[in-house]
Amino acid sequence: MKNHPTVVRLEPWSEQDAPLLSALNAPELMTHLGGPETEEKLADRHRRYIALCAQPPSEGRMFRIVLLPEGTAAGGIGFWAREWEGEEVYEAGWAVLAAFQGRGVATAAARAVVAEARAAGLRRHLHAFPSVDNPASNAVCRGAGFELLGPRGFEYPPGRPMRCNDWRFDLRRP
Repeated sequence: MKNHPTVVRLEPWSEQDAPLLSALNAPELMTHLGGPETEEKLADRHRRYIALCAQPPSEGRMFRIVLLPEGTAAGGIGFWAREWEGEEVYEAGWAVLAAFQGRGVATAAARAVVAEARAAGLRRHLHAFPSVDNPASNAVCRGAGFELLGPRGFEYPPGRPMRCNDWRFDLRRP
């Protein structure tokens, strides 16, 4: 049992985070997402993360997860605008380096990203779509207060069908 809660800080994604993104592309971290991306796709993803942070916050944000008090980068998390089942929503996604898994880092970061999405103020719901076969990410959603809506067909990466759980957080909920 933990003696104290895990504390994280979210910092906007920056040019200097390319090595972190590369580390998050490890095969064991990409198992539920179709496997590691090529260097070209990873560079494109990094550019998209940088570009998202240059947009108004209402469009979304990507963040480096920093574990406190150490100040160590432990992973990445973000939210972005999308349409889902006819509604304009935010979608959240995250990854935590293997060395930091099982310590509550992802759940603490998910709670923090909920606050960021709420502050962006444009959309009512934040969704997350972890694979039904990913118990850790589903536990993060549960621990961060998301409501399970059930399994859905999903495509990620594009062209790769998968079965995901649709978790939703009502950003207007106190």
